[in-house]
Amino acid sequence: MPKTKTREITIVQSKGTFSIFKKSGSSKSDYDFEGLSVLRQLLSNEKARILNTIKTQNPSSIYDLAKKLGRNFKPVSDDVKLLERLGFIEMAREKTKNRIRHKPELVVDTITIHVNI
Repeated sequence: MPKTKTREITIVQSKGTFSIFKKSGSSKSDYDFEGLSVLRQLLSNEKARILNTIKTQNPSSIYDLAKKLGRNFKPVSDDVKLLERLGFIEMAREKTKNRIRHKPELVVDTITIHVNI
């Protein structure tokens, strides 16, 4: 299982608007967000349900996750891709019979948001 960690997001104010930025000297743990709208998407109730379900019910695949959530596969898959891109989950590849299954695994246990004004 991947090592759990804290994900830090910094929001800065510039010319009357907020934006999210990537720290200098970027590494795998630093992400360049397009703007505050991505953070709003991240903090939705559906994303919180996904993270909680992965943590508590250990789904075996994205399809299994969608079933546990009572949602359609496509929107759950899109949400999982966003959470993976932002570094909150990772997809572990597992071979089952003749197929490869992608199992979502939580890699973040804390989200810290800094707002610089």
